[in-house]
Amino acid sequence: MDAHTFWDALKGRGITFFSGVPDSTFRTAYNAMAADPDIRYVPAVREDVALGVASAAYFAGRRAGVIMQNSGIGNVVNPLTSFSLMYKIPVLLIVGWRGYGGPPNDAPEHWIMGEKSAEFFDLLDVPHETLEPDNLESALDRLLAAMDDRSTPGALLAPPGVIE
Repeated sequence: MDAHTFWDALKGRGITFFSGVPDSTFRTAYNAMAADPDIRYVPAVREDVALGVASAAYFAGRRAGVIMQNSGIGNVVNPLTSFSLMYKIPVLLIVGWRGYGGPPNDAPEHWIMGEKSAEFFDLLDVPHETLEPDNLESALDRLLAAMDDRSTPGALLAPPGVIE
């Protein structure tokens, strides 16, 4: 799917504020977002910092998202459990899914986290959807509905190459 289509779908649902750590597999989408005058992006040095920034935007009345690679899931486990889930902050995590599909689809250092990424969200009871070339609208609608219904963060897992 085209990167502009991706961001337009999020903007159409009122999500125009993002913080995060750039992900090389998300490069085209990242560049499109950074160039979009309707999107406010605050870079972060770590994923937990990005979650804090996006949470602050939520408390200021904006729906916000975090952009991260799945290797950063480990950096957000504690703030998710001790802050976001506890205080019911519905921040959208957009997660570049390195290691998706396992060997030989990515470098070996991504295989284990690639296999376990969705399981981390299951373990934390964080709703998640996997982005596919033809399910952007339905995946976003299901995920945002679950987030709103439960007042919880949610994760949109984006396998490599889905957003071009």
